Amino acid sequence: MKPSQQQLAECLKSQLDVVLKELTDLRTALNTYAIVAVTDKNGVIIEVNEKFCQISGFSRAELLGKTHRMINSGHHSKKFFDNLWSTISSGQVWQGEICNKTKEGELYWVATSIIPFSGDDGTPVRYINIHADITQSKLAEVEARKMAFYDTLTHLPNRRLFKKRIQQARQSMQSQDYICALLLIDIDDFKEVNDMLGHNHGDELLCLIAERLRQSIRASDTVARLGGDEFVVLLEHLDADLECALIQAEHIVEKLCNVMTESFFCIDKDVYITVSIGFTLFNSDARQLDIIKQADTALYRAKDRGRNRVTLFDTALQVEVEKEAKLMADLRKAVAHQEFCLFYQPVANAAGVVEGYEALLRWKHPERGLVTPAGFIEQLEKSNLILRVGKWVLQTACSQLAVWGQDRSTEHLTLAINISAKQFLDSNFVSDVKQALTDSNANPRRLYLELTECTFYRDINQLIEKMKHLRCEGIRFSLDDFGTGYSALNYLKRLPLDCIKIDQSFVRNVPTDPNDTAIVRCILELARVFCMDVIAEGVETIEQADFLHSIGCMIYQGYLFGKPMSLDELPCLAELKGERM
Repeated sequence: MKPSQQQLAECLKSQLDVVLKELTDLRTALNTYAIVAVTDKNGVIIEVNEKFCQISGFSRAELLGKTHRMINSGHHSKKFFDNLWSTISSGQVWQGEICNKTKEGELYWVATSIIPFSGDDGTPVRYINIHADITQSKLAEVEARKMAFYDTLTHLPNRRLFKKRIQQARQSMQSQDYICALLLIDIDDFKEVNDMLGHNHGDELLCLIAERLRQSIRASDTVARLGGDEFVVLLEHLDADLECALIQAEHIVEKLCNVMTESFFCIDKDVYITVSIGFTLFNSDARQLDIIKQADTALYRAKDRGRNRVTLFDTALQVEVEKEAKLMADLRKAVAHQEFCLFYQPVANAAGVVEGYEALLRWKHPERGLVTPAGFIEQLEKSNLILRVGKWVLQTACSQLAVWGQDRSTEHLTLAINISAKQFLDSNFVSDVKQALTDSNANPRRLYLELTECTFYRDINQLIEKMKHLRCEGIRFSLDDFGTGYSALNYLKRLPLDCIKIDQSFVRNVPTDPNDTAIVRCILELARVFCMDVIAEGVETIEQADFLHSIGCMIYQGYLFGKPMSLDELPCLAELKGERM
């Protein structure tokens, strides 16, 4: 039996109610969980839901009749929106992420699907924009990117991002004709500044330095922090001509040096710093590792030359640095293989009688033979190797002093050893000296420790305390190379010294040079005032010795009385007597 017309109408109505309910549920769900806007074919908003109003900050009345330009953040390029419209105007669904701006100007991100609805002719007549708020996840993504590519303290690019910038610069130079420069910048003696300010304020100073560097470079350049107190600057788009590019780079380097010498206001006071800079020029053919290595080589040389310097890398510098690296490697082997020995130079009185010796370090190099300190001592002092070698010298010298003390003919001899500034400032120095004397049973009153003026440049109070402590043990102190520095007179009255040694540069020309003669006379008078002995170094002729004797200098050291010798070469005391007279 066929259903009646009324039954068909009731069935159709029931199905329509279900569809309408489903559409209502769908709309409710969209309004609850999604941000929805409907536009006409021209992008004019004809409908929005409450979620859209909430996230954008605009009311429904403010949005209707307008386009999405109202919420355009400017984050995306014109090409981005051209591609979007090309997709949806062809009837295809577009999906992607869009950064919008609220009425108050705050940015927010949405994951977006734009669905076109086409008319009878197949062209879109309206678009449904369905968005999901992904702002928090995008912020987390941005934060993760910042942590990966930016320094957390200064917010400058870090080493990882900077390497990317160098790679991009090299690629760009392949299509554009220009030269780049890489500058490595290191804060001189930052550890001392950091200790003085305290680490928190040291970090504050680093931030101030970073900001000043950022403000001092061009918009096309990049400044990054590699870590600690080391910064790096990439200068792009310098002239294609090498000489012109060098002039441009030097101008920027000079500007950076000048702004760094201006005071930084930190913890309510002015703080001054200096920087050392090493830089290199490069083109697209240069390898990234070579570029960084070259700048680092130049920086090393700038610091080695006294800090507060600028050094440009060149091939001659590379050869020099490699030579020094080879020397340092050989020195490490020398320490491990015990290739050092001591030579002894006599110190004689006016009668030509030897009163003691100065112990002088020598290196028995397996290829170069016997090497004097002039060929390696500077490199030793730059490294911690000087502490190990210095300790060995101390132990060896004390052992020899103990041997001499066991014989009546040599028990009166003194022995002087040179102590570097790094040794003296080492926390274990005093205990090392006392231990060496205890182990050898040497007479401390026969031991002289020789210092140079460079020892005074750091922590003079600590130096004086250590000298006083050791002096109580009977050890005596000499000031070596007196007169060659600039600060000796300032410290002479403060330091517990027993002897000063006139540098051979002044002795060499007495009595013929009136200036050197006057200097020697002044030194002798100073020593008399401070009740100190004087030793004249570099005495090579009888004329020099006679003149020194005539003006009151009674102790001498130099080739006239004996060159530095190994223990096996040392003559007996009888042979030394009367050598001069």
